[in-house]
Amino acid sequence: MTEGTPPRPEQICGEGRLRDVAEVIARDWTALGVRGSFLARDIDTGEELGFDTEDPVPLASVVKVPLALVVLDQIANGDLDAARPVTVDPATSSVGPTGIAAFRHPATVAVGDLLLLMLSVSDNAAADALFDLVPVADVDARLRAWGCAGIHVRHRVNHMYECAAGAAGNDFSLALELAVRDERTHRHSIRTLDPTHANTGTAAGLVALLQRVWRDEVAQPRATAELRRLMGHQVFTQRLAAELRTDSLQLSGKTGTFLHLRHEIGVVEADSGTRIAMAALTRADRRAAQAPDIDLSIGIAARQAFEALRM
Repeated sequence: MTEGTPPRPEQICGEGRLRDVAEVIARDWTALGVRGSFLARDIDTGEELGFDTEDPVPLASVVKVPLALVVLDQIANGDLDAARPVTVDPATSSVGPTGIAAFRHPATVAVGDLLLLMLSVSDNAAADALFDLVPVADVDARLRAWGCAGIHVRHRVNHMYECAAGAAGNDFSLALELAVRDERTHRHSIRTLDPTHANTGTAAGLVALLQRVWRDEVAQPRATAELRRLMGHQVFTQRLAAELRTDSLQLSGKTGTFLHLRHEIGVVEADSGTRIAMAALTRADRRAAQAPDIDLSIGIAARQAFEALRM
């Protein structure tokens, strides 16, 4: 193994041909310089394939899925009104390139529409406005009460940017360099990239959550149904959906991107009834703000996994 090359996965899951597919995906990611965890599971049969599925990884915006589920459960229980207006001021709200986070003037948005902005365009300001209503500790406690193993919510979304600025000032290139270097040394300059302090999830934990959401086995059924609907509105399709765009398939997902992290979790549903939940959690071993080849590698993995599991 050459210096800087990610290690091969320590754990491969899948039987027979499914294990072979997992090996191919792992080998392709390693060749690209990608450290990662991947899991694809048939929601109804339990058949699965993947690797390093129990590794905790900083979630970036993937944390918005469990946040949304807890908020929607409160709405379904009558503890929160989806029509409640919330005013978000960009001067004091979270940073980000989309949604209210990119606005220049205050905006008043209903709670239900904050959920839509958070999941469709990954609006950081919308997410932290929801964290104002349902605090981080409450979200994490609800996940524990539901038995959602492998997922930990520890901080607001904007804290990622605050910690990056604390380590690198306003130099995003330096922050990216630190993230890549620290991935190799496991000594994290940016606190929210340290799995012991970050919002984290394992591929196994995230797929299990999706499986329970799609089977109405967690939270209120009204909450899980609305989460499925909202995840179907995601506008970013460069990862899991990249090679699964057909009229007979629907993908509902949520990406997560921060510095060297490029993730997506989601469910692929076929007209035939097949439902595959997936989690792809990657850390790039290069200092590149744009990496379309890594995005595509996630899409290729999703297609390979889907085709193997639906046979």
